[in-house]
Amino acid sequence: MQKIQFPNPKSWAELSKRPLIDYSSISDTVQKVFQAIQNNGDESVRSYTNLFDAVEIEKLQVTEEEIQQAVSNVPEDLQQAIQQAAANIETFHKTQIEQPQKTTTTPGVVCWRESRPIDRVGIYIPGGTAPLFSTVLMLGIPAKIAGCPEIVLCTPPDKNGNIHPAILYTAQLIGITKLYKVGGIQAIGAMTFGTESIPRVDKIFGPGNQYVTAAKQLAQNYGVAIDMPAGPSEVLVIADASAVPAFVAADLLSQAEHGTDSQVMLLSDNETIIAAVLEEITIQLEALPRKQLAAQALLSSKAILFNSITECINFSNQYAPEHLILAIENYTEVLPSISNAGSVFLGNYSCESAGDYASGTNHTLPTNGYARNYSGVSLDSFVKKITFQELNARGIKNIGPAIELMAAAEELQAHKNAVTLRLKRLENE
Repeated sequence: MQKIQFPNPKSWAELSKRPLIDYSSISDTVQKVFQAIQNNGDESVRSYTNLFDAVEIEKLQVTEEEIQQAVSNVPEDLQQAIQQAAANIETFHKTQIEQPQKTTTTPGVVCWRESRPIDRVGIYIPGGTAPLFSTVLMLGIPAKIAGCPEIVLCTPPDKNGNIHPAILYTAQLIGITKLYKVGGIQAIGAMTFGTESIPRVDKIFGPGNQYVTAAKQLAQNYGVAIDMPAGPSEVLVIADASAVPAFVAADLLSQAEHGTDSQVMLLSDNETIIAAVLEEITIQLEALPRKQLAAQALLSSKAILFNSITECINFSNQYAPEHLILAIENYTEVLPSISNAGSVFLGNYSCESAGDYASGTNHTLPTNGYARNYSGVSLDSFVKKITFQELNARGIKNIGPAIELMAAAEELQAHKNAVTLRLKRLENE
């Protein structure tokens, strides 16, 4: 990690920059795959699966037999762990259900808002270097609670044409039945246009590599919504003298092992803590199976010494991390100062891994600074909010004259007439 001491605030914007990803270099590929799938459906999906994943898939949809076989291949203790995580995630997301609240804005005028589920959602689950079955829980459970009638799940097959058993087990546990053996650009393209086998969806969720990210961005040009702009995973840890260096190092490495383009940041007002954490990183890194990936990510990561925890908080707000860990003694006192973060972890025992798996909060979060203007996935991500208004005779009398004046001022005569006709009828009655 690069060590920096007492940076001038004028340099903070530069220090907040993530490793650049050149999407222009892959946009032509994404566009080409999309066009082929739009024209040729399943045929192109199979062709690109063979080209990109080196596997031939005849039947894209996972069969019931494959699902049942997968269930038997998942160890009992892992099944119980997944069930525990699912219960916590369900409990947390059920608290987000909103009840309609009718409001009388003026006597005779009642307004309210109700939620309606998105008809068909698509979930993308990476299955490459890390098969993220936990993301099935994070996306599938709120979709189910929201009442989405149809959930489509795409995930890449392995070299033998199979899906990781834990992904299939988790999907069947929460009731997702439309599962497809397709990943990468071709999965996003199939859910964007629809094919003979894979339905077109209204909104696409889920993380992925730079090709998946670019494909999701392109999908928006074809009328399909996405959960949020997303990039490589990241964590920022603020640590003071009360922090446990081994814990902090483990948290930083937990994000670094996601991939070479991940970024981790350590901020502190204590030089001794920074030195101890960096020493722990060196020790713990050697024992990681994904050592090479994590080591590469650390090259673009930073450990920064500031004058105070207040400065650390201010820098963090500018950085807007996906995950923010407050390994500081008086974390409750600084919570009102946190304005930009995807998800926040408080104290020495609130590891980021808890949010990734089983605390109950959602781990699908904005990255690359988008926490300044995006929220993480929640129940709201799977619904539309529809407003309603009901005016009786008294209501149109009360606000009608104001509407007439405003419509006339905007030179929209038909708008004015819609009110005038009603008011005249009431006068005549």
